Formats: sequence, C-alpha cells, structure tokens
Amino acid sequence: MDKPVPRRVTIVDVARHAQVSTTAVSKVLRNAYGASPAMRSKVQQAIAELGYRPSAAARGLRGQTYTIGVMLPELRNLFFADILDGITAQLGDSDYQVLLAPGCNGEKAEARVIDAMMDRSMDGLVLIAPVSAKSRLNEVARSVPTVVVGRHGASPAYDTVTDDDIAGAALVVEHLAGLGHRRIAHIEHHETDRVRLAEMPNAQRARGYRDAMILHGLEAEIDIASTSYTQTGGYLGAQQLLARPVRPTAIFAGADVVALGALEAIAEAGLSVPGDISVAGYDNSALAAFGPISLTSVDQDGRQMGIDAARLLVERITDRERRTAQVKLSPTLVVRRTTAAADAED
Repeated sequence: MDKPVPRRVTIVDVARHAQVSTTAVSKVLRNAYGASPAMRSKVQQAIAELGYRPSAAARGLRGQTYTIGVMLPELRNLFFADILDGITAQLGDSDYQVLLAPGCNGEKAEARVIDAMMDRSMDGLVLIAPVSAKSRLNEVARSVPTVVVGRHGASPAYDTVTDDDIAGAALVVEHLAGLGHRRIAHIEHHETDRVRLAEMPNAQRARGYRDAMILHGLEAEIDIASTSYTQTGGYLGAQQLLARPVRPTAIFAGADVVALGALEAIAEAGLSVPGDISVAGYDNSALAAFGPISLTSVDQDGRQMGIDAARLLVERITDRERRTAQVKLSPTLVVRRTTAAADAED
C-alpha cells in the first residue's frame, strides 16, 4: 500500500503552532513593520520546528518570489563560473535565490529561457552575453528588472556590466609585439548582425585586435580565423591559421576555451607552445591558471562583474525608476608560459 504524501506545511499551521495570527506570520516572512522582536522569535521558532517553506508561487502573487534568474550562453565556459561566483557572493546575505538556465547561444533558445523565467515571476534577471535583438532585451527589461553582462551599449531599460574588450585585446597585441612577434593572428567568434557587431564582446575584441595591429605598424599582418567561441571553434580556427602558406608565430584566441582548442590543434600539428608558436587567451579563467596549461590571458575579473551585476539588479528591483547604469571594468594581462619571444628568424 502506497504511503500517503505528506501534506505541505502552510502559513496557517505556522500561525497555530506559534499561537499568533496569519497576518503576524506574513509580517515576519516579509520582514515588514509592526512585528515585535518577541513575535518574530515565536514565528521563526515555529517555522524551524515545522520545517515550513514559503510557496514561491504564493509569494509571487503577493509581489515577490525572491528568485533571480541567471541566463548563461552555455555551460562549458569556465569564465561564466567566475561571474556566478560574484553574483552568489553579493546575494549571499539576502533572501534571494539564484536559478540558472543555459541560453544555448541562439535567439530562439534564448527566447524560450527568458520567457520561462518571466513566466515564473522571478524578481529580476541577469542575462550574460545575450544574443537577442536589442528591441527584445528592452521589452524584457520593461517587464522585469534586468541587468545585461558582457554586452556593450547603453539602454534606457536595463543596466549593463562590461569589460573594456577593446583595451583587453590591445594588451595582448602589445605583449606579443613586445616579444618580437609580427605575424599575430586572431581567432574570433563569427558574427554578421550589425547591432551585435557593435555590442558583443567577441566583436569588440576583434576590433581591438585590428586597431592594435595597426597601431603597432602590423596592419599587413592582420589575420583572422572566424569560427566560434568554443573549444571546437579554437581547434578549427588554429587549423586554418596553421595551414596558411606562412603560418603565424602567435595566436590571440578570443576566449580561454578557444585557446584550449587552439593548443590541441597546435600539438596535433607537431608544434610546441611557446617554442614554435605563442598562444594567448581571454578571460583568465581557472582553465588558464591550471599549471600544465599556464595560459597567458586577459583578466576581466568575472567575479567583480558578477558582484556589480547583482548589486545593480537589487537596486533596480528596489527602484524601477532609477536611471540605468553602465559599469565598465578595466582588464589586465596575466602573463604565463604560453607566450615567449619570437624566433629571430621569424
């Protein structure tokens, strides 16, 4: 015989156990004015003894669910873990809970994820490098407080947190040129949409690479493989570059996960890093710092990006009429073992 399903503890049960009214319990749950310290103590004790958990749906009907939705482009990029670390650290002492969903790097999949989070009455959204049209992002932000991370461009509806990607790319080119490299190639994420070419971090890094190469008198050496910001994209991009009649002596991968694929292709070709070719990435993720890889990489401080995103979102939830803010962090270059001086013959 099946065991009966335990009945969920309700606010009425808590009130009876604490010998107070349901209104008093509601005030304690909402941290509202009018609940004395003694009453709070009684209610909190009853909640603990009964194992009461407020219904998110019911809280949503009353105005707040205390849930924050975070959308990631994909789950394999370790840099996004740094952003999440910052978000959870900033919200650690609050009542908010973070729920994650992958956007899958496509507008349709991203739309389904965003709609699902909005349908669940989440109090706010953090969208990391969304590819949706700007009009769609503005529409979402007018419905629910939203912070966009990693996508440049101001909006009257949502706050943004970005890295100075143009400056970060320039740091890589400056470092490699300083080591004597001239044939410095870049692996970018392929993009054709006009707005995303202006706003997405991958496009900004490619622009920064071009500008820096020109600044260092290396315009004739500009060489870009356009694939994707994935390990496979890095592998295929490096294969393209290594097949050139004159291969590059250094590769700037637009993300650490791209650099990982490039390192694989270089090893398969029988070449060494940095002996035959130098490689630099972007993100300074845990992958870059891993000893056997020791990847030179741009640090855009993902944890701080997450902290700023969570702070701005809570401020937006509290004051929907506040003017939107744009936070831009300054990157630094962390030099490790994958970059070295160019061979004098090159």
